Amino acid sequence: MSGGPLCQTQVERFAQDGFLVVADLLSPDELAAFAAHERATAAAPRNLQHHRIDPQWAHLAKHPGIVPIVRQLLGGRPQIAQTMYLAKAPQGGTGIALHQDSMYIRNTPNTLMACWLALSDTDRANGGLCVVPGSNREGLHPAHKARDTRQHASWETDYEMRAPDGREWKERLVSFEISDLDPSRVEYLRVPAGSGVFFTGMTIHGSYANPSADRPRLAFATHYVREGTWIDRRDLQDLVDAE
Repeated sequence: MSGGPLCQTQVERFAQDGFLVVADLLSPDELAAFAAHERATAAAPRNLQHHRIDPQWAHLAKHPGIVPIVRQLLGGRPQIAQTMYLAKAPQGGTGIALHQDSMYIRNTPNTLMACWLALSDTDRANGGLCVVPGSNREGLHPAHKARDTRQHASWETDYEMRAPDGREWKERLVSFEISDLDPSRVEYLRVPAGSGVFFTGMTIHGSYANPSADRPRLAFATHYVREGTWIDRRDLQDLVDAE
């Protein structure tokens, strides 16, 4: 995977650990523009395909400093599956229990990966992202519905699915939490505003509640797959080219 924006050492670290932190992906002006846009459009409805209609969301998902990295790590042309604005309020805003994205987005072949952008300074003290290094090489772990609602969102939803052969069915997904997680393996990341974390669909990651008094934890996540990948969930099958 040479010839891209990452050096060989970074590519090897991503393959080994399942994640890679890259600094200074967004400029201060881009951070300010997105923050102003979100304040102005806070009442607008959002969904996982909001990048299809919102230019600011599309700008982050198709960012010229991010997509070449995604292409290099995927080894092919990236397509956008979903986008999420993750605004966690201080004084108890809950996180997403530690999980693997492939639990939510089953895809064949499994090329799923994400870029998680810090839109504010993030760390353990305000509910920042945490990961389990090396979990990308362990297959899917057993999981259960998240139980501690003081720390994590808890939900369950039925999704419509469709296979490549046209077969259709419904499947219930829940707010997954890894059942056999060893807490000593969890690494709490410090990611400054404008920097990002790239990780695979098999990498265990998530976050806890934001206990800080006055520090919101703001982030934006885009999930990508390599061109030619099939996603079972019908709500995510309208892929958008990232380039």
